Amino acid sequence: MRVAGNKLRHISDFYFSELADLYEKPEIEAIVATAFYSVLGFSRSDIQLKKEENVNQSDLLKLYDYAKALKTGQPLQYVLGETEFYHLKFKVNKSVLIPRPETEELVDMILKENKNAASFLDLGTGSGCIPVTIKKNIPQAEVFAYDISEAALATARKNAELNQVFVRYFIGDILDPDFFKTIDQDFEVMVSNPPYIKKEEAMEMTTQVKDHEPHLALFVNGGDAIIFYRKIIDISLFKLKSGGSLYFELNPLTSIEVKRYAEKTNSFSSVELIKDMSGNTRFLKAIKKTV
Repeated sequence: MRVAGNKLRHISDFYFSELADLYEKPEIEAIVATAFYSVLGFSRSDIQLKKEENVNQSDLLKLYDYAKALKTGQPLQYVLGETEFYHLKFKVNKSVLIPRPETEELVDMILKENKNAASFLDLGTGSGCIPVTIKKNIPQAEVFAYDISEAALATARKNAELNQVFVRYFIGDILDPDFFKTIDQDFEVMVSNPPYIKKEEAMEMTTQVKDHEPHLALFVNGGDAIIFYRKIIDISLFKLKSGGSLYFELNPLTSIEVKRYAEKTNSFSSVELIKDMSGNTRFLKAIKKTV
């Protein structure tokens, strides 16, 4: 199908016809609003007020290409090459997960509870949305981040530059038994949103996620769904300062297991599960015992 004309309403109609098999009407409306804002700078109200206005050929072709890419199932954020997170702009591509609203909740909690912290460590950083946002909001802090993927780290570095902050990035495998030895200082705050989905659960996921987002950041191999949480808790025993805070984003299905493992170490004065805005058990906060 071709675009019927170069008026704004023609392009909007084209999006609805192309994406009808993939998305519900409210989702398409949100996609149209985001795409039009990205290319034209139009708000939702502009789309209605200017629907009879003509779009220049360059922008028309860009919006057409976006719609065709979206029809293949690619997430809008990858098609645009960017997304917003905690009021900041981030580059995203197939080497990194698209930041989720739940992660914004986690970051908001960390920022509110650690305004005076001097050092932060993010493990499995992906796009760098967590450390970049922390550094942007607590500029006096030292912020470190690790990932196993060079491609992800390249994107994270671009996002630090885009947001004009300095984050120290390193490559490393959290599952390596000697990984903690590569970290040469202790931290007041540690945070992670690690892979936690078993591959057999992939059938329950949308094609937009399982066919396009990086499996390295989504799935755990084998039967231990909380292996990354175990390893990071173990790392925190060496690298989290006395009285320091450990934060996780969780899979609600395995949240109790993660909490029990943290409690069994007998290294934390408190281990708390916290619900997200949707009422799901999504976060863990643990405070290391003071010595």
